[in-house]
Amino acid sequence: MSERAARIPSISCVMPAYNEAAALPEVLTQVLAALRALSPRVEVVVVDDGSRDDTVAVLRALCQREPALRLLQLSRNFGKEAALTAGLAAARGEVVVLMDADGQHPTALLADMLRHWQAGADVVYAVRRTRSDQSALYRRLVGAFYGLVNWRSRVRIPRDAGDFRWLDRRVVDALLALPERHRFMKGLYAWVGFPSVALDYEPLPRRAGESHFGLSGALGLGTTGLLAFTAAPLRVLALLGLTLSLAALAYGVWVVIEYFWLGNPVRGYPTLAAGMMFLSGVQLLSVGLLAEYVARIYDEVKQRPLYLVADEAGQGLPARGQP
Repeated sequence: MSERAARIPSISCVMPAYNEAAALPEVLTQVLAALRALSPRVEVVVVDDGSRDDTVAVLRALCQREPALRLLQLSRNFGKEAALTAGLAAARGEVVVLMDADGQHPTALLADMLRHWQAGADVVYAVRRTRSDQSALYRRLVGAFYGLVNWRSRVRIPRDAGDFRWLDRRVVDALLALPERHRFMKGLYAWVGFPSVALDYEPLPRRAGESHFGLSGALGLGTTGLLAFTAAPLRVLALLGLTLSLAALAYGVWVVIEYFWLGNPVRGYPTLAAGMMFLSGVQLLSVGLLAEYVARIYDEVKQRPLYLVADEAGQGLPARGQP
């Protein structure tokens, strides 16, 4: 039996928020009620990622009424990956739960996550059953992304697993020890390892507003994930270069045979022009891909902070090491 079987841990819930003023009062009330049903020591750390609506004002008012709430206001919009990292750094609980602020993550799953943690799992993550609420193009792109990022990779990123997860403190400390600036959290969760359990879930409807994460955002995040966790694009280009070289060699041999043995004149100025344009396109694509890798190296070398905190409010749990 796991040594955690009888333990009731202190729980921190990290919740990035961007323009979620309308949904937060109801979502936070429900999340706090679900957490308090599991442990008497809880906090919810809401990270405002540069919202342009009344999110900060709503959170400040809620923090005055509810001591378990904490607000972490970033100086501008740094993106969800940076906001998650800021929340993990601020969380004080023995375990940390990551949830979205739109109310789509069901709190009913938290009790199962606690049971799996008590049984010995360091990570309990939720996996979407379906993507029926998304377009066919989006679903195909997601499938292609996971196929490519997991191709010949030592670290396999679970498909359809998002940020809704339960993390033991040692997993949180491991994530915070990773210094990279271009963060793809789904990949980092998989990279640090630790015993993990997957739970199926069906996303709930949004409490208010619309999603701010569209196709362009997904493509940007997917690009970050590909470049940060796999060299597959470079391998694909290397295979393409090898294939083109072999094809060009074979074609050259055929032209020689056709001219000297079959007596056919060498023709094909259109073929030559098309071939040159194709090879030029491949070369430019290769240079552009290498430039993406180099640009990320450049950002890492500058060592700029991943995020900046403008202000904090609320009480939450005592700081680690304090009674």
